[in-house]
Amino acid sequence: MVTKDALLSIENLSVGFSRGNGETSQVTHDVSLSIKRGETLALVGESGSGKSVTANAILRLLPKRTAQYLGGHIHYDGTDMLRCSEREMRGFRGNRIGMIFQEPMMSLNPLHRIGKQLCETLAIHRGMRAKQAEQHALGWLKKVGIRDAEKRLNAYPHELSGGERQRVMIAMALVNEPELLIADEPTTALDVSVQAQILKLLKQLQQEMGMAMLFITHDLSIVRQIADRVAVMQLGKLIEIDDKHTIFTNASHPYTQKLIDSDPKGQPVGVNMKSDAMFDVQDLRVWFPIKGGLLKRTIDHVKAVTDIGFTLRKGHSVGLVGESGSGKSTTGMALLKLVESQGLIAFDGQDISAFNRKQMLPFRHRLQVVFQDPFSALNPRMSVAQIIGEGLKVHEQLTPEQEDTVICQAMRDVELDPETRHRFPNEFSGGQRQRIAIARALVLKPEFILLDEPTSSLDRTVQAQVLDLLKELQLKYGLSYLFISHDLNVVKSLCHYTLVLRHGEVVEQGETAQLFSQPQHEYTQQLVQLSSATEIA
Repeated sequence: MVTKDALLSIENLSVGFSRGNGETSQVTHDVSLSIKRGETLALVGESGSGKSVTANAILRLLPKRTAQYLGGHIHYDGTDMLRCSEREMRGFRGNRIGMIFQEPMMSLNPLHRIGKQLCETLAIHRGMRAKQAEQHALGWLKKVGIRDAEKRLNAYPHELSGGERQRVMIAMALVNEPELLIADEPTTALDVSVQAQILKLLKQLQQEMGMAMLFITHDLSIVRQIADRVAVMQLGKLIEIDDKHTIFTNASHPYTQKLIDSDPKGQPVGVNMKSDAMFDVQDLRVWFPIKGGLLKRTIDHVKAVTDIGFTLRKGHSVGLVGESGSGKSTTGMALLKLVESQGLIAFDGQDISAFNRKQMLPFRHRLQVVFQDPFSALNPRMSVAQIIGEGLKVHEQLTPEQEDTVICQAMRDVELDPETRHRFPNEFSGGQRQRIAIARALVLKPEFILLDEPTSSLDRTVQAQVLDLLKELQLKYGLSYLFISHDLNVVKSLCHYTLVLRHGEVVEQGETAQLFSQPQHEYTQQLVQLSSATEIA
């Protein structure tokens, strides 16, 4: 639906990409939508639905050699963007239209300080001199809530937390006070508390500046909080567009209803509450030394984890929740003896606290891990069969035929077609890549799997499928899980027992259902409240 008084109007946009054989693969089909001044339009859909392609087409940021605009128009304040010269487009990019990209660590230049990257856009678009640009950049860092903004101005991207990097990206997108902001998945993989802060900040800045916003996401809980209208895409087509209230109460398309109904549901699998302990952890401490002076003596410590204790029983799932930097992943790595730690770690009744790498080797096939980002966790140069079978070559002595049989069975267990085992990771979707990562962990028949944010970067519908798969595998093989997540709804669906971490310490722990229904600690109450919030105040 396109309106005459719109700031941005997209009419019947079709985009394709040329292949090496001369053919063109069309990815969006006759997309039409509009955004008024001051309005927020949420563009939602699963990965591959064409959301980011549509957004990047507005600023003509798609690869010049392969992208083809097969039809349609993009009008911005009366200007036809598809027929502008490159010089005219530079006047729109970063000046009248700002953009926040999905992954701030990939979007920020790792070789330049934050201040230089902010000042660069001010010099290009507003002609500011160095001192004036620096003061303006500093003001925006403060406006987006960066603590110690003067110090952060001279910091490199890797020295900032995920939430801080996302705030820098917001400052960079808004520093020239654009009329339209395109936000492409700006809160993916952020903790619920940081996510709430970012959304509230965007809403506040939008009201101050009278700015329009195109907000791209696959998370409908965010849409409830920030959008005025919602456009739903599937397989490159716009299938539904309406105001937020109508979409959530009376969606007309079955796919939209499927997205709305895909939030994590259900209960953890039934377990024996008196089963033996898989892990018994007492007074676990992981402190990283800070060295200084000529002799590089230890002058202080980064206290990542301090005096954590819990029991994970066989066949059970324990959840670790908390914001970034709370010590969740460090705790998991300590259990697997991948970082040095103090305190007791007993695995299946045996104290492994002081075990070195060689002593741990016989245990490795029993202890496996699935990481957060399946794409970076899988070697792009190895086929799926090589990736899944890598551990077999280390821990088992099988013939090639036996190895192939085991790999095929692992793929069936995660509901992947064994016929695809000779393909490479880039030929699979995000959900399929995560299944490959699970198959790699499963192929050695482990008793314990560390799941480090395995669903945070996945669409809600795919996330629900992966959670159901993890439950099925837990029942089938009696697996024990340590599940690290910032999504409390996911933890509620999978975990029997939960620990809430903050600044490396456990602030509250208990049976998951009771912990989330009657949280005692103020921080846990805050997390529960944020996870169930439907509107920004």
